[in-house]
Amino acid sequence: MNAIISAAELASALAGPKPPVVLDIRYQLGGPNLRSAYEEGHIPGAVYVDLDSELAAPAGEGGRHPLPDMEVFGTAMRAAGVSADRDVVTYDGGLGWAAARAWWLLRWTGHPAVRVLDGGLAAWDGPVEAGVPSPVAGTFLPSPGALPLLDADGAAALARTGLLLDARAAERYRGEVEPIDRIAGHIPGAVSAPTTENVTESGHFRPAAELAERFKSLGATGTCEVGVYCGSGVSAAHEILALQVAGIPAALYAGSWSQWSADGSRPVATGPDPQ
Repeated sequence: MNAIISAAELASALAGPKPPVVLDIRYQLGGPNLRSAYEEGHIPGAVYVDLDSELAAPAGEGGRHPLPDMEVFGTAMRAAGVSADRDVVTYDGGLGWAAARAWWLLRWTGHPAVRVLDGGLAAWDGPVEAGVPSPVAGTFLPSPGALPLLDADGAAALARTGLLLDARAAERYRGEVEPIDRIAGHIPGAVSAPTTENVTESGHFRPAAELAERFKSLGATGTCEVGVYCGSGVSAAHEILALQVAGIPAALYAGSWSQWSADGSRPVATGPDPQ
């Protein structure tokens, strides 16, 4: 199954005999959740899921967006109607980062059929509805481990032996600015690969062949393992989604720079080069 779905394909699926569960993951960093915007208008039947409280644990040693407690995550998914035998589509109101976080978590915990709406809510030209739906409860039971996951030591090792991609903006990678975390720079050996370059100006993913060529130029030649990190494990999921579209498996360093930079014993590199 393709990891992304077009607005036209979603409209057709919603009109079919077994429509997918649709999750609205609209999110803004550092601001209140966007439940009110969701209630004002969303794709018909979509259920709102809050990234900070349902797709992440509280900030701490694991970074700004640690992986969620599985009881909390599973409860949220079942309340939204998610079952293992029913397709899921996620979307958000931005570049797809939050939607990709939900996609990655569901895939990592064993759901076999999850896709992200290509272009997000802006691409949807169908009807919208207000209010809050009451979906039939699902039966999904998270079973972590279906996708590869890195801790800090694993990320450090992969930067030496494979390919570790930094999905943040290039100026953050170079250490020129750091608007959020304790210190600026990147994990030594990591390669700068801003996930914003995986999409067009309209927010749609670039064609698979174009993405494959981009990642090949960054070192993803098919002969080494690939991992991705970002600031807190959210936009990195978007890069992993792009890699999957390109046919390249990749591991997520969930703690990402927020965890790495908080540990004073971890080395930090700056400048445009990996080392």
